[in-house]
Amino acid sequence: MKRRQKEAEFKLLEEELARRVEEAVRKNVEERLNSDEVKLDIKRRIEEGIRKLFDEVDAQLQREKEAALYEARQKAEQERREREELDRMLEENRRKVSEAQRKEALEQQQKELERYLELERIQKQREEALRRKKMEEEEERANELRLLGKSRR
Repeated sequence: MKRRQKEAEFKLLEEELARRVEEAVRKNVEERLNSDEVKLDIKRRIEEGIRKLFDEVDAQLQREKEAALYEARQKAEQERREREELDRMLEENRRKVSEAQRKEALEQQQKELERYLELERIQKQREEALRRKKMEEEEERANELRLLGKSRR
C-alpha cells in the first residue's frame, strides 16, 4: 500500500509541478507579450508586412498596367495593318476601275473613229458616185450636142 500511496503522491506532485510550470510559462509569455520591446517588435513586423503587401500589390498593378499597355499597342498595330491593307485594296480597286474606264473610253473612241471613217468613206463614195454621174451626164450631153451638131450639118 505504501508503494501505491507513494505513486499517488508522486503523481499529485507531478501534476502540481506541471500546473506550476504551465502557470509560470503562461505568466512569462504574458509578461513578455505585454513588454514594450515585444509590442514594438510586433508593430514593426505588422508595418513591414503591410509595406511588403503594398509593394507586391503595386508590382502586380504595374505588371497588369504594362500588360494592358502592350495589348493596347498590339491592338493598335493590328488595326493599323488592317487599315493599310484596306487602303491598299481600295487603291487597287480604284486603279482597276480607272483602268477599266480608260480602256472603255479608248474602245469608245476607237468605235467613234471607225464610225467617222465609215461615214467619211460612205460620203466619199456618194461624192464619187455623184461626180461620176455628173461626168456621165456631161459626156452624154456632150455626145448629144455632138450628135446634134453633126446632124445639123
